[in-house]
Amino acid sequence: MSLKTLTIATRESPLALWQAEHVKSKILEFYPDLEVKLLGMTTKGDQLLSSPLSKIGGKGLFIKELEVAILDGRADIAVHSMKDVPMAKELPEDLIVPVVMDREDPRDALVSNHNYTIKTLPQNAVVGSCSLRRRVQLMAIRPDLQLKDLRGNVNTRLAKLDAGEFDAIILATAGLKRLGFDHRISEEISQDISLPAVGQGAIGIECHRNNDEVRKIIASLNDEATAIRVSAERAFNATLNGGCQAPIAGYAELTEQGLWMRGLVGNIETNEILFAEIIGDPLEAQNIGQRLAQDLLNKGADAFLRSIYGEKV
Repeated sequence: MSLKTLTIATRESPLALWQAEHVKSKILEFYPDLEVKLLGMTTKGDQLLSSPLSKIGGKGLFIKELEVAILDGRADIAVHSMKDVPMAKELPEDLIVPVVMDREDPRDALVSNHNYTIKTLPQNAVVGSCSLRRRVQLMAIRPDLQLKDLRGNVNTRLAKLDAGEFDAIILATAGLKRLGFDHRISEEISQDISLPAVGQGAIGIECHRNNDEVRKIIASLNDEATAIRVSAERAFNATLNGGCQAPIAGYAELTEQGLWMRGLVGNIETNEILFAEIIGDPLEAQNIGQRLAQDLLNKGADAFLRSIYGEKV
């Protein structure tokens, strides 16, 4: 192996650094003589905390600077939460995400200092979340709640809860568990109540398409089952032209019957939700995601999305 040093581009939030260190440790298990370094960076998504992502450009703001570091040679790979990675067609032409690692718990979590659950939250309780996906699903069962924007990394969001700004907040269970905040979780929210975001709980590794040596090094970190599931979810999202501006959820599981995928599209103005599900051959993961999306479009999701994007999906 000619490569002596491998550099990982990462955001500098505690969760992003945990993920990068996790990737580093896994690489060193297979290549103990390789020097692996972290290149910490602050992205526009980390800097622009005053507005919801849906209004400032979406989750792609979290990865652009990391991609530039790969393209200009400062980094060999970048580590991302897969739910932050835009659709494949939005990635730079020379970059690819060939590795998706084993998935952590994909569910949403309710965090409250009073051990509330979704059902036991007081009438008109103030709940923090910027996610339109979470909001539309929560309003479907608790329309009395007051939902307020909440940005920042996990530690910042927990600090705002502790300061009394909210009665509860909703975060990804995976991030809380990875940072050792399991004890803060009041309720791991059932997927029947809050269907997860596309790619939630999965870590992806991005690199240059033509860097065969780097691709060989990271290939051992790929988890085939997670990659299949996330592939279906991302195909679903891409067919819907999904982003932070739209309340979209998509979650795939491998079962004895095949690849089972559920998806929904919401209308944040009316709190309407359209839901569909499908089971098919795991070898046709992308096709399954596309078919599920088309089913929702046929049911009327195109009207929901047209009201957001101003054009037909």
